[in-house]
Amino acid sequence: MTDTSILFQPFTSPKLNLPNRIVMAPMTRNMAPDGVPGEPNAAYYRRRAEAGVGLILSEGTVIDRPASRNLPHIPFFHGDDALGGWQEVVGAVHSAGGLMGPQIWHTGGTSGGDAGFERPPLDSPSGLNAPGESAGEAMSEEAIADTIAAFGRAAGDAKRLGFDTLELHGAHGYLIDQFFWAGTNQRTDRFGGATIGERSRFAAEVVKAARDAVGPEFPIILRLSQWKQQDYTVKLAADPAEMEQWLQPLVDAGVDILHCSQRRFWEPEFPEVDGDEGLNFAGWAKKITGLPTISVGSVGLSGEFLGSFAGEGSQKTDLDKLVGRMERDEFDLIAVGRALLADPHWVEKVRDSRVDELQDFNATSLAELV
Repeated sequence: MTDTSILFQPFTSPKLNLPNRIVMAPMTRNMAPDGVPGEPNAAYYRRRAEAGVGLILSEGTVIDRPASRNLPHIPFFHGDDALGGWQEVVGAVHSAGGLMGPQIWHTGGTSGGDAGFERPPLDSPSGLNAPGESAGEAMSEEAIADTIAAFGRAAGDAKRLGFDTLELHGAHGYLIDQFFWAGTNQRTDRFGGATIGERSRFAAEVVKAARDAVGPEFPIILRLSQWKQQDYTVKLAADPAEMEQWLQPLVDAGVDILHCSQRRFWEPEFPEVDGDEGLNFAGWAKKITGLPTISVGSVGLSGEFLGSFAGEGSQKTDLDKLVGRMERDEFDLIAVGRALLADPHWVEKVRDSRVDELQDFNATSLAELV
């Protein structure tokens, strides 16, 4: 039996303290009619808080831009009705003794695949969703400025509503990530550039707007990934030096914690540098920046990344690899997504060594707020 006690040690940092090392990863649910979260959403998050999740990060919730969401029932993080709904959600989490932050999002040039969902002209750096895949017109500088300001307003609202932190979504091929990616950012102005450091300007401006809105003491998390939903093989940073060029401007802008998404958390990011058992993405980000990091990627799953969404069965957790990396202080926190989506009691079952009781994730888990 794996000793998982390290997962239940408190996490302390200058701006955020947590009772344990387990984070609920943001998972799109598309179950907020008219963009407004209601009691079912609040109860869904409250159940995870009651079961001992250290920090809950909400599903992606979108800023005040016309095409910021790519599915019809993704929640807003703007407007009185939606913000009132989120105040009820965070209140429910706090009443159960939990901590929570909203994930603040813009889906960029991506398509949601819902033929009945009409969207205004899309925001994207260069009118591309992927190399060679058109997504409307390139954003004007006015549109960019408005988008940055909208992120800032959402950050300020997160603090005003009583959230404990916030996360900016800069991963997985959505808007902020499309500025990072050379394949979708072909701009020749100050928001483009030949290097990843230059293409980090938009994200840095978003972080600065959020920091200005929340002040110096409120913790800001930034989620990043090398891979894209458009192309799993993409690497924004080919080596540690390039990763430093990418991350340092974001740290300088005001990020406190980096949430480093990879498809499988146990895989080394640069095996050519430190071998097949080398640091993962979160490990390298921590080494390069000195910031605390969250690792995430198929925790509690043995199936392929999208296989589980297609209904292919996954198996119960083998926690040895996770515990080993945590014990060597590779990263600070671990985010659990699909496993926790299917089983709200995942944390307490792991804590109490009831791993044989864990519920497997399958595609039917996406159809309801368990």
